[in-house]
Parts: sequence; C-alpha cells; structure tokens
Amino acid sequence: MKTKGLKKTKVNIVTLGCSKNLVDSEVMLTQLKGNNIDATHEVQNDRSNVVVINTCGFIDNAKQESINTILRYVDAKEEGLVEKVYVSGCLSQRYKNELKEEIPDVDAWFGTGELPALLKKFNADYKKELLGERVITTSRHYAYLKIAEGCNRPCSFCAIPLMRGKHISKPMEQVVAEAESLVGQGTKEILLIAQDSTYYGLDLYKKRTLAELMDRLADIEGLDWIRLHYAFPTGFPENVLNVMAKRTNICNYLDIPLQHASDNMLKIMRRGTTRNKTEALLEKMRNKVPGIAIRTTMIAGHPGETEDDFEEMLDFVEKNRFDRLGIFTYSHEENTHSYSFQDDVPEAIKQERANAVMELQEEISLTLNEQKIGKEFKVLIDQVESGQFIGRTEHDSPEVDNEVIISADNDYLRIGDFNQIKITDATAFDLYGEPAAK
Repeated sequence: MKTKGLKKTKVNIVTLGCSKNLVDSEVMLTQLKGNNIDATHEVQNDRSNVVVINTCGFIDNAKQESINTILRYVDAKEEGLVEKVYVSGCLSQRYKNELKEEIPDVDAWFGTGELPALLKKFNADYKKELLGERVITTSRHYAYLKIAEGCNRPCSFCAIPLMRGKHISKPMEQVVAEAESLVGQGTKEILLIAQDSTYYGLDLYKKRTLAELMDRLADIEGLDWIRLHYAFPTGFPENVLNVMAKRTNICNYLDIPLQHASDNMLKIMRRGTTRNKTEALLEKMRNKVPGIAIRTTMIAGHPGETEDDFEEMLDFVEKNRFDRLGIFTYSHEENTHSYSFQDDVPEAIKQERANAVMELQEEISLTLNEQKIGKEFKVLIDQVESGQFIGRTEHDSPEVDNEVIISADNDYLRIGDFNQIKITDATAFDLYGEPAAK
C-alpha cells in the first residue's frame, strides 16, 4: 500500500506570457528556496510532485495556451505523475471563479498579488528579508528587473489594469539594491520592465523619475548594459533621452509600443496622442540619441478600423522605418472599454492586415541590416547552438529581436562575454559575423 505524506515536496514552476510574469516566477522561486523548499523552473521530467503554473491572460491566444497547459498538468495529476496543481498569475486573477468551476481538479487558484497565500500551501512564510533578491532563470549574464507593477493608462483595448491593478512604482533604493544584487551574481545586462516604465515615480515622488533611476543604475560598477522596455508615448519624459545619450552603459535602444498611427484609431483606443505628436517624438529621439534602435508594436483590426486607417498605419511604418516591429491582431477582451464596441473586423482581415505590416517590416529590416555589413559591433554572446555562437548587439533584446550568428568552427567565444564582431552578411532578422581582427 502506498503511504502518503512521506514524499518530500518538490515544486516545478511553469511560466507563461511576458517577461513581467517571468520575474514573478523568479520571486516565487526565491521565496520557496528561502523556505528550504526544493523548487525548480520549467525543468522537464524532474519528478516534481507539485506544479505551479504562472499564467498569462493578455489576449485570446495567450489565454488558450494557459488553459491548455493547466489541462495538461491536470491530466498528469490524474495519471499519478504529480500530486498537486496550483495556478497563479493573470489568467487566474481575471477568471478565478469561472475556472474553479470549469477545471475543478486544480488544487488552488491564486491571483497576481497572492504569493503569500500560495506560500502558505507549502507551510512557508513570505520572507521580507529576501526582498530584492532573486534566483534568475535566464542565462546568468542578463536579467529582467521590474520597476513598477500595474498601469494607470486608460487604453480601450487593454485588460492589464484588470489583472494587475493601478500603477505602483518600486522605490528607487529597492530597484538599485536589486540591480546591485544581480550584478553581484554575474549579471552584465539588466532589462528594465514595467507595464508603463515612463510613469515611474509619479506615485511615489510626484514626478517622473525614470531618468534619475537610470542614471543611478548606470553608476553600478560591472553593469555593462541597461535596456529600457515598454515606454508609453504620451507624456514621455524627454530627460530619459539625455541620460541615454550621456551614459555609455545605457543601450541606445527603446521599446515603445505605439499600437496605431491613424488619429481616428488613436482616439478610439484612448491613447492620448496623435500621429503628428508621435512622429515629432520619434524625430526627437533620433536627434537626441543618434543611432538609437526603436522597437514598437502595432494592433491590427481594432473595432472601427477602416481600410483607410490601416493604410495610414502602413504609411506610418514605411515612413518611420522602425528597427524592430511586432504586430498583434486585436483580441476582444471582456470588461475593457473596447468590448462595448462591435468586433467588426473579420478575423481573416485582421490577419491579412497584420501579415501586410510584417511583410513591409521585413523589407525595412533587411535594408537596415544590410547597411551593417562590414561594420563592427559590441556583441554579447548568449548561447552556443548547432556549431554556432549566438549573440546580440545593444540594439537587440533577448527572444524578440535580431541575433548575431558566428560560426564556432574557427573561434571560441565564451557565453556571457562581450566581443567585437564584424558583420559579414545579413538577412531580414539576423546578422552574421566573425570576431574582428585585433
């Protein structure tokens, strides 16, 4: 007869969604380990008896992936492969009551701010002394650093405030201390993230203090790259550009989701700006920070988007020639302002428009990449795979942007090191290079 209760608890955390979720999982991992609980992150076949699924609830595809993952582990529980399945994160925050009824075999559901309650399931306490410490799950040489939680913006299509609440900035001293701790662990690149990084400080200091934060982070010895993500165009603090231009370890890179270009759509989306204002801001960015790489995202098929609106988006992308660009098809999300509109753009048209934008961006990316052939760049080596070293320039964020590919046949490069690489060839979304002659 099987005796229950003797097996030591071993936890595997599975993360879905964005880098902000990944940081939450790393904090969870740190707290579990700090309570002497054996915990891992996304380890396959590691014989964990408890699984915690940190879900995403952003758009339809992400929600479906989360549900499929939950069902897969519920099946594993029924087969006796795991004993407990817990679910946390955005999907759980948003749909907890409905999901409890639909998937009753999940042992417990936790929202985005309920880590202490989750820890109690393991007879563990939330240890405040671990605040600012993190077990990172990325390669040791780079780490994400969340500077704020939630969002105060009124964007019509976005469900993030429903899941993450209002904007709450992390105190500057805490951010700096966490960055110093990460650098002490060997981190060379820190990627600053928040739902709206440019709002940073308004709640705590009654003014936007992102530039001051970046300046203080740039003083940390051993921190080679600081990369800024998820800026909001309306009310963008332009002193950030001054700091970026002045400090050599702040990457000339900015991720600024713009979502659309048509004034009609920007108004419907409640973005608080116009195409002219956006283009003036982009021009200022490029003038103040020569060589800056700008990444953006767009949405195709929002309710009310006409063919003329879409053509204006295409024209905007062609004119402004973004270094990096991604596009989503609109997802009709309950309890958002846009949900009150009829979802009147057929799915096939949404996808057709998204494809057209990416085809245009592919041409732009190829042209911009081909201009790099023959030039040298400082490249951070991320991994070695299939006889090739894979790295990134300061213009590229992990997972989402271009990679620099170097043959491992003739040279040895160490993961986590910087190297001067001469670009020898280019495709639309990758660069090829070799170590520059010394």
